[in-house]
Order: sequence, then C-alpha cells, then structure tokens
Amino acid sequence: MRVKTDFPHRVREIEHTLIPLSDGTQLAARIWLPEDAEQAPVPAILEYLPYRKSDGTIARDALTHPYFAGHGYASVRVDMRGNGESQGLMEDEYLPLEQSDALEVIDWIANQPWCSGKLGMMGISWGGFNSLQLAAHRPEPLKAIITLCSTDDRYTDDIHYKGGCLLNENLAWAATMLSFSAAPPDPRLVGDEWRAMWQERLDEMPLLAETWLSHQHRDAYWKQGSINTDYADIEAAVYAIGGWGDAYKNTVGRMMENLTCPRKALIGPWIHKYPHFAVPDPAIGFLQEALRWWDHWLKGAENGVMDEPSATFYLQDALPPKTMYAERPGRWVQTDGWPASNVEMRQMSLSESGLSDDAHQGQQALARPVVVDSPLTAGRHQGEYCAIWFGPDLPGDQRLDDALAVCFDSEPLDAPLDILGKPRVTLSLASDQTCGQLTVRLSDVQPDGQVARITYGVLNLALRDHDNPQPLTPGEPVNIELELDMAGYRIPAGHRLRVALATANFPMVWPAPRRAALSLQPGLQSLALPVFTGEAVDTPFAAPESAPPANISEQRAARPSRSVAEDAASGEVTTIVADDLGAMTLEDTGMRVEYRCTERYTAHPQDADRTRAEIVWHYHAGRDQLGRDSALGETTPGQFDVRVESHYRMRCDAENFYLEAEQIAWQDDEEVHRRDWQRTVARTSV
Repeated sequence: MRVKTDFPHRVREIEHTLIPLSDGTQLAARIWLPEDAEQAPVPAILEYLPYRKSDGTIARDALTHPYFAGHGYASVRVDMRGNGESQGLMEDEYLPLEQSDALEVIDWIANQPWCSGKLGMMGISWGGFNSLQLAAHRPEPLKAIITLCSTDDRYTDDIHYKGGCLLNENLAWAATMLSFSAAPPDPRLVGDEWRAMWQERLDEMPLLAETWLSHQHRDAYWKQGSINTDYADIEAAVYAIGGWGDAYKNTVGRMMENLTCPRKALIGPWIHKYPHFAVPDPAIGFLQEALRWWDHWLKGAENGVMDEPSATFYLQDALPPKTMYAERPGRWVQTDGWPASNVEMRQMSLSESGLSDDAHQGQQALARPVVVDSPLTAGRHQGEYCAIWFGPDLPGDQRLDDALAVCFDSEPLDAPLDILGKPRVTLSLASDQTCGQLTVRLSDVQPDGQVARITYGVLNLALRDHDNPQPLTPGEPVNIELELDMAGYRIPAGHRLRVALATANFPMVWPAPRRAALSLQPGLQSLALPVFTGEAVDTPFAAPESAPPANISEQRAARPSRSVAEDAASGEVTTIVADDLGAMTLEDTGMRVEYRCTERYTAHPQDADRTRAEIVWHYHAGRDQLGRDSALGETTPGQFDVRVESHYRMRCDAENFYLEAEQIAWQDDEEVHRRDWQRTVARTSV
C-alpha cells in the first residue's frame, strides 16, 4: 500500500470532542478537518461505531479518515453511547435509540461551521448496517453512503441465523461484545469520571445471546433495522461493497435488484475487511474509489462514476483448497446492474449418473430414494461463517466432509465455466423426524482429487418459511428451493462440479433437536447454475493508497489458530478456535491493549443433547505514563490498568437452550466486579 502525505489540504485533527444529544447524553467524536474548513466549509463523512475510536479502530481510522480530510472532507468518527468515551449505556445492536442518536449526530455535524451541510456515511459491518438504517430515515443532509459487508435482512444475513439455522457465530459474537463492551473509557480523555462510567457499564452489561436466542424466526425484532421491509425508504445514493470471503455478500445483489435509489456494487476476493488492506489480494485503491463517489454526490463533480457499468465483480480462479490465501488470481468483470443480462442460468440434474448437464443430456430423474444421513459432527472443514481475524478461517479441503455426505459429480468439464451469482437447488425430500437440517455445497473437484468449496447454503427444514415455523410430518415429502450463497468463480476445463448434500454442518450451525435422516425422493432434482457469458475488463481500480499508519508498537503478534480434536472413545468432536489478537502499545498516547479468545465447540455424532460451546475472552489495557506526543499534554491524568475475563457457555436438550455467562474485572490486580448469568431459553424454531 502506498502511504500518502502530500494531500491537497493540510489536515487538522480534533482528537476528542463531545456531541450533545437531546437527552443530555454526550457522544465522543474524533474529527479530521481540512485546516481551512471554518473559512471554506466542506462536506462531512460520518463513521458511527461501538468499537472505540481511541484504541479499537485506531489503526484503520489512521489509514482512512485523514486521507478524506486531506482531500477536502470533514471526516468524523463517533462512538455510540456506552462505548469508548461516549456516555450512557448500550443495550443491544441496531436499536431505534442507536438510530435516533445518529440522526442527532448528523444534524449536529451539518450545523458545524466547518461543514457545508452535506454528509455521507460509511462503514463496514456494524457501520455498514447503520449507514443503511440511517439512510432509510432520510435525514436531509445525508446524500450518499458506502456500505461494506452489511445486510438488508438482519435475520437471514447477519451473524445470528442462516437459512433458519442457529449459527454458532450468534454465541461467539455475543461473547465478543461482552468483552468489547467491558472496555473502559480512557482516563486521559474523560478524567476521573472514567471509573464510574466503567463500573456502570459492567453493572448493566446486557446478555446479548439471550436476547438474540429468544427470537428464533424472523419476527418484528429482526425486521426493525432491516431495510428490505421497504427498499424505497432509501433515497440517498448507495455504494454496496462485499467480498467473496465474507459472510455478507448475498445482500449486494439483493440491494442492486431492489433499491430504487442511485446505486453501485462491488464484490472482490476479500474477507471481512476494508478493500484497501484486505486479504486475499488483490487489494484495491478503495479510498480513491470512495473519493470519486463522495466528489460526485457531495460536491457535484461530473467525474463519470455513475456512467460506468454499475456492478463490478472479481471472478476467482481455481486454486487448491486452503484455509486462508494471501492472494487469489482472477479477473474483473462488470455488468449493467443486477440481475445481469450477461448471466444465464444453466440447468443441471441430480441423477443416478451424478450431476448431469441438461443442455447435453436432457433432464434426468432419480429412479429411487437416496438417503442423506450425516453424523452431527459433520462439517468440521467448512471454516468460519464470517472470516474476520486473518486466521485459518476459510473452508479447507472438502473431501473428509464429503465422505459424510451424498455427492453428485459432473463429468470433467470440456471448457472453463464462469459462475457468477447464486446457484439454486430444487429438491423434494422427506425427514424421518419433525425436524431436519440440510446443507448443500457446490464444489470444484480438481484432477488430483482435492475439493475446493465454491459456495454453500443451509436450511432448517422446520423453518422453510423464515417467518413461520412449520414442523415436518415424518415421511411426508416437502419441496424446497434453496439459493446458495452468491459466488464468483472460474472452474477450469478438466475439473468436475460436485453437489454435496449433508444433514449437519457443525460447528458452523447448531444441530437440530434430533439427528434426522432425509430421503431425496425419486423424480427431478435440479441445480440452476448462474453462468457469466461476458468478457473480462482491465483492472478498474488504482493501487491501494492510505494516510500514514498509526504509531503502534507490537509486543505480541496476533496468532489466530484453528484445530479439531476427536475423542476416540466417545466419538465427540471438538473444534478449537484460538484468536490471540496480540498485544500492542499506541505510542502517541501510551495506551497498551491486548485481546485473546478461545472458542470450543463440541458435538456428538448421534446425540444432539450433547452439543455444547464455551467461549472465553481475555482483555487487558492500561497506561503506565502518557505518550511522548500526547495531544492533551503530559499533565493530563491517564494512568490505569484493567483486566476483564468474559465467559460464555451454552448447552441444550430437545426443548431448551441453557446459557451461562460470567464476567470478572480487575483494576490494578484487585477484583472490582463479578457477575454471573444463568438463563434457559425455549427451543421454539431451531
């Protein structure tokens, strides 16, 4: 990445200021401005998050916000209430209060002497969600947003449920937020008040896993904050960005299809990161692309950004399967909107002979029932639902999981095949229980036998209609249509396509209440494959640029890892995810921070009641003395040392989930807080 220092505008930073809200709460903000913005007001760009501007996002903020300010924008990074140096308490994600606070923040920014009155919002993940949610409120100053790795449907495409199945990420993210939300405000910025603010946060900490687990189908809780309830609510221009290695890619196509506002789309090869520093490469000049967007919508520049094809995708070349890639070779392609005229659906059949191409052989039917009955431990090689920490989180070689599935293989391809879009399976099947899970994987079977997953989908058969639970009648066939996740992938000639059907996908999703066998019925069972028929384009993006990185020293490098252990006596399989995020010191302020986490997910091949999960987070932060270059001066109080351990455990039986949690906090090695939770949540849908 090229680091730039020669910006058109000199940059002035306001490290810490408070934005007053109507209820008396004040939200903490960090602001980067062109030096002469008070004399020549500029548009503003807002990023609004719970992740603490002073340490949590400081590394990525340093790359991004000064860059925008250097190009003539006021770039504003605000912590939500109850986080960082902001006052108040945070009770949950995406609440109406979070949105009403942001509306007041937008109004405050628009009325500052350095602001021209026009705003954009930008964010990845949480910030991408609330950019959409705020746009749906239509605040007059908000003219455009860039939303990355976000969703239009909080139930089907967030970290809680997928295909009506309970994701283990639901518990994992609740544990992450239990730890992240326990971070104190910086005493250097808020003074002696920090201790009371921290204590109040610890005392009032919500048990988010209980809340999320109590809404097992798509009810009003999930519809609040989901823009798909009425896409027409959004009038501001939307640039939707995702990555093939990220969990949120499906929403990009849906928003392109359903939004009525001006819109563009981009999906690259990346995991859940901003595209100027994401992996796998190729990273792109995201900040330059963002500036073109802002210049057009906030400054009225006629720079052609809306005259280009509206959707850009990266078609990944086939590679041997790995759990993380430094680079994905491939090519860029473009379409005029989505659905695209240069994407055609090719029909294939799941037949006695494998996966048959209907274009060559006509539709073929199954002549007899095919039973799919995977052990509940199947799925250990599927990777993380959402790859976030640069660890070994992508799906590995699928051969061991495919051995526990029913597979339909094509003949070797006689020409390359470009997949772009959502493959769709149409099946008729019956369960031997009132419940059942289905996982469908589409994979690339390589000539040497390695199997790389292209995409997948999961479905809770008792929640086929995500709004209404419908238990199955054992033995009675049901017809399903399941869209797999959106994909962009070139399969070379000589490789085979594989459709693998399984009845478990652990630890990605929690098992159904009982192990259930599915019978694929005789008759037509089909795969519709989206095939791109256009041509590649020259790389449409510049090389990555950024502002200078934050002044951070590393005491311990991040060491994410993933392993699987099998108990030979019991048959239980445990996946261990160890996310050591390292230890660092922010040299300009003297703040030192370290995080590490261990997740353990255990399943038994037959007995769903033996499924369990345990997650432990360790957080340690403090300051021995102020940094040499502290903007607030050497006399500002700021010494502190805190540690927090946060524990989550979950187990189940056929009727209930059983949650336990514990949080312990220390100041200067003295225990100052301890809280325990024990909750039972009925299994109503999952």
